[in-house]
Amino acid sequence: MTDRSNLLRTLVALLSLPTLAVAQGYANLGSEAEGFAVPSPNGTLSFPADHAAHPDYRIEWWYLTSNLRTNSGEDLGIQWTLFRSALAPDNAEGWQNPQIWMGHAAVTTEDDHLFAERIARGGIGQAGARTAPFSAWIDDWEMSSTDATLDRLRLKARADAFSYDLQLNAHGPLVLHGEQGYSVKSADGQASFYYAQPAYSVTGTVTLPDGPVEVTGDAWLDREWSSQPLAPDQDGWDWFSLRFDDDTKLMGFVLRGARGDFTSGTWISAEGEAEPLAPGQFAAVPQRWSDVGGRDIPTAWRVSLPARDLSVTVEALNPQAWMGTTFSYWEGPVRVTGSHDGTGYLEMTGYGD
Repeated sequence: MTDRSNLLRTLVALLSLPTLAVAQGYANLGSEAEGFAVPSPNGTLSFPADHAAHPDYRIEWWYLTSNLRTNSGEDLGIQWTLFRSALAPDNAEGWQNPQIWMGHAAVTTEDDHLFAERIARGGIGQAGARTAPFSAWIDDWEMSSTDATLDRLRLKARADAFSYDLQLNAHGPLVLHGEQGYSVKSADGQASFYYAQPAYSVTGTVTLPDGPVEVTGDAWLDREWSSQPLAPDQDGWDWFSLRFDDDTKLMGFVLRGARGDFTSGTWISAEGEAEPLAPGQFAAVPQRWSDVGGRDIPTAWRVSLPARDLSVTVEALNPQAWMGTTFSYWEGPVRVTGSHDGTGYLEMTGYGD
């Protein structure tokens, strides 16, 4: 194959991205699996193998968010996400590889939201995820370890307006969401395999337009893969990862659809023990909306979990945290007050392009 035809093949694949089930292609996540593997409730997660890529599934992501504080006491958040989307369920070498990779990185302060995007083709070494030792990367953005575990990570990203270089150390076990990692997303039974490491301590440097700042804080890593995680009528979600001052944690999501909302999540004890939440236990109701580039976005929420006597207000650190990437969405750090105080992250999709 000539260099010109290689280039054409890549351009066609990249231009097709809006029709693919990349992680933020909301409506397409409800399309048929079309020969890809699908999660099974009888499936068993296996580590460290499942830290790497699953090319026989259509979509996958490595998604890390971190609530940080500078030495001068200012709050900020960072996001690092690597998405994989497959044109076909195989992992051929070189230019025949059907895997498309996309990376998102962001830094959010009270006053600024800075973001960047990378897109790559699989099979040529530009992006991927492997174990022994663990590494997930796209270009020079990388999440890596010196061994096959996720216990100690280095996280790097660099863009024109920002960069960060962070060290992460886990102080709790991996958490399997849903039933031992099988996470149901609709009343029709669509599902994903889903686990997390929600308990990292973080140190390092974030470089902002005004220069580098030393930071400390906490981070949360989510790992998820599927081939049809949404029902056909579902077109967006509101996802919360909340860390409370007593070291308990809550992951909860609302999947919005024509037939009504589907909610679920996980309560995580201070020791890292996971309690799956049945559909309907977790509730999140918008309290305030903001104009974000002409879009109405809910940037303050009332979140409740009656089984845990939890009722909190979740407010965006910066309401303007819009990710104007290939698939656009809102993503940013939040502050939590009420029955439980803390910090966290909120991701909202399907509120406009």
